[in-house]
Amino acid sequence: MRSRVVAGIAFIVAAAAAFLPSVAAAQQANLPDLSISVGGSELAGGGTVSSSLKIMLLLTLLSFAPAMVLCMTCFTRIAVVLGMTRTALGTQALPPNTVITGLALFLTISIMSPVFEKSYNAGIKPYLDGQMAQDEALSKASAPLKEFLVRHSREKDLALFVDITRAEQPKGPEDVPFFVAVPAFVLSELNTAFQIGFLIALPFLVLDMVVSSVLTSMSMITLPPVVISLPLKLMLFVIVDGWHLIISSLVKTYNVS
Repeated sequence: MRSRVVAGIAFIVAAAAAFLPSVAAAQQANLPDLSISVGGSELAGGGTVSSSLKIMLLLTLLSFAPAMVLCMTCFTRIAVVLGMTRTALGTQALPPNTVITGLALFLTISIMSPVFEKSYNAGIKPYLDGQMAQDEALSKASAPLKEFLVRHSREKDLALFVDITRAEQPKGPEDVPFFVAVPAFVLSELNTAFQIGFLIALPFLVLDMVVSSVLTSMSMITLPPVVISLPLKLMLFVIVDGWHLIISSLVKTYNVS
């Protein structure tokens, strides 16, 4: 063991001795300096967009990213439905919350990618290229997202938040303000998610009742029904390819074309 340690130390010393001359040679070579300049690009109106302003805007968007994902995408519906599916199966913490959250996040990216692409091409890219003013870019970038929110919101939910906020009655979907579209969309998503969760939990509830009735009729009261029903529910769920059906059905509930 001692000989191995000595050999290891000798190897490290030899490697350092071989590396130091290369470092000295690199320092002596005329290498280009790395510098970062804060400049700007000209806008169509004559102003400039500085790099510091772009960085500040990016950091602001990143700070609001979790709230935007939860309230302005299809993440809420997917996460609620997957969680209720796990509860209906009775598998306790399987799959774990991290798996459900990760799957819901990647499904959200897949479903919302056309909307994000429209927003980027309509407003964000021209603004970063210096071809559009900030107000115009913000308006055009938010238009596809607002259209998605309004399209998947119920009229009664939109009317409710119009009354709550005392906003002007919109003449069309494009006139609905964001502070009305976002909470109406979240409320509609929760309502739809619970409807889907009820339809998923119903057959498992019937199976639990059948197993409980059979055990009671056989005077096997001391045997918990979940011991028998859990394998049956898992077998039924696997036979019908439940995860595939649930995910495909969730994706088809959105129309982002």
